[in-house]
Amino acid sequence: MQTIDIRRILSLEPVIDEYALGADFLLGAVSGKRVEKSEAILKMLKYPVRFDGYILFFLRKGHFSLDVNLNTYDIHENSLLMVVPGNIVKLSAYKEDHIGDAELLFALVSKEFLSSIRFDFNKVFQDTIRMWKNPCITLQGEELELAEDYFRLTRKILSSRQTNKKEILGSLLTSFTYVTLDVWTRQLASARSEESQTSARVNQVFERFIELVTEYHNQERGMAFYADKLCLTPKYLSKLVKLSSGRSAPDWIDSFVILEAKNLLKYSDKPIKEIVYLLNFPNQSVFYKFFKAHTGLTPSEYRKG
Repeated sequence: MQTIDIRRILSLEPVIDEYALGADFLLGAVSGKRVEKSEAILKMLKYPVRFDGYILFFLRKGHFSLDVNLNTYDIHENSLLMVVPGNIVKLSAYKEDHIGDAELLFALVSKEFLSSIRFDFNKVFQDTIRMWKNPCITLQGEELELAEDYFRLTRKILSSRQTNKKEILGSLLTSFTYVTLDVWTRQLASARSEESQTSARVNQVFERFIELVTEYHNQERGMAFYADKLCLTPKYLSKLVKLSSGRSAPDWIDSFVILEAKNLLKYSDKPIKEIVYLLNFPNQSVFYKFFKAHTGLTPSEYRKG
């Protein structure tokens, strides 16, 4: 799986209005035809990638569909979407007329920068499983005006001659998070009611399962491994994962493996034989059958496509 950071984004192409603080913070705006010309960025996001930091997407105008951790989210006007470190992101199919009319603001924050301002993001958003399932909210009225004010102020600070920009941005980022936290909490209330039949324990198990799959899917595809890590039986773990997510545990594991395989095939020159080894398949025949069963293509066909 390709992992990108702020340096990688900055190296792609000069098609964004960008204001950066080294490799710690990047504020950008993409609008109109500039979106259509962002070929390198869009090409990169056509395949699953991980960003090594935090991302805030704010779509002022237009329409996108974005896959985050294998779930598709409809990003519409005035949507604010959060991506946290380790999330898998992929741009879904989009309509050309929507792309041309889009107006997107975004902020990228490195993990190091966030930790340096002593801001514990996960502590603020205490129920991480609901955040994982609901990374997108819609801003309205005063909330929308505040978000735009924060963006403009941050932009002015980054373009100013201030010598202590990092400290100023740290405080600004913290205050903005607390402003949006109230909106997030209220909009997640509906998700909380929908989960009334699912215990906190079930969601905690599912969250931990996804963390383990993210870390070990290259080496382990069997339920017994993950069940052992969680001190559960494979059958009971499968039941909890299905209850929490609506998908089977093996389906989640296979989906992560397929994403990894696709990235290795698209983004590396490694021979398929080496990819088979990296993904811990016993031989090429098993890998070919696995890949074609999930994609409809052989690895060679996918690489050439």
